[in-house]
Amino acid sequence: MLAKICRFISTILIMILIVIAVLLVGPRVVGYQGYAVVSGSMEPNIHVGSIVYDKEAVFDEIEEGDVITYTISGDTLVTHRVISVNTEEETVITKGDANDTEDANPVSKDQIVGTVVYCMPYLGYLAIYAHTKLAIGVICGVIILIILLYLLPEIFKKEEEKEEVTNKAQ
Repeated sequence: MLAKICRFISTILIMILIVIAVLLVGPRVVGYQGYAVVSGSMEPNIHVGSIVYDKEAVFDEIEEGDVITYTISGDTLVTHRVISVNTEEETVITKGDANDTEDANPVSKDQIVGTVVYCMPYLGYLAIYAHTKLAIGVICGVIILIILLYLLPEIFKKEEEKEEVTNKAQ
């Protein structure tokens, strides 16, 4: 009975880890880039803690209403909605859905990273915190727990066998 319970729990934990891995890594395999949302500028359509998945953007295909991800300086990325496209200057004007005004500077073609294809709520929190010491500790703890759940029935089985041998000898 103990072996069945341990196998069941470890199987559930392994399936959860696999699902999380597929959700975080799977889109990259098919060519999408994922970015965690850390501000509320796109609320209520894209929530803080979500991950947006972008496909590579072709400037000529970007239209008013599309949601794009672009760089503003260095590694800083922003995901906002396109409110107008200037094909002559190859720029777009963007605005966060929760913002009252459009963004101050036009976004040039070279700044555009991608067009948002879909969004996964809450998964961004995992991506954000996966690099912290606490998260690494939790992941190691879960792996150790899975190993223990596999070994525990064997340990108790050996203990029971020892008791049976002792009882027969008496």
